[in-house]
Amino acid sequence: MTEKRHAISVEVNGLRRTDEVPARLSLVDWLRDRQRLTGTHIGCEHGTCGACSVMLDGEAVRSCLMFAVQADGHRVKTVEGLCNADGTLGVLQDSFCETHAMQCGYCTPGMLIAAQALLDTVPDPTEAQIRDAIGGNLCRCTGYQQIVDAIKLAARKMGSGPNFEPT
Repeated sequence: MTEKRHAISVEVNGLRRTDEVPARLSLVDWLRDRQRLTGTHIGCEHGTCGACSVMLDGEAVRSCLMFAVQADGHRVKTVEGLCNADGTLGVLQDSFCETHAMQCGYCTPGMLIAAQALLDTVPDPTEAQIRDAIGGNLCRCTGYQQIVDAIKLAARKMGSGPNFEPT
């Protein structure tokens, strides 16, 4: 028996993408396998680690907990969408590099998405706001301080954040 497919149309990183997908295909699998956007990582597949985070209509969501059909008609931004138009690193990504906010890098895409969602709504976040925003993302390598420093630096570089002083 063939599984029924559903037509979807999703704006991904500014480009309209259409497909026919089975109802049970997760958004993370659609992004990685069908759209070849492999920056979004698959971690726990239960929504607890944050590695699969993407932005849906401007809000960070766990793409392992969504079906691709649920994204129909919506805007999705993946970590690839945080780059500059010419493909170079965006301010936030560059700040992560500058502050050594990644070690193994597995959590980095989800952390970047959580940080971008925060900076989109709170351009000058406090350290407490930053820690709260990334609190749903698990990192086993950095100890989080460099990630906090990277987000502070990005806020400053974007012209609205406090003076950055690494800890």
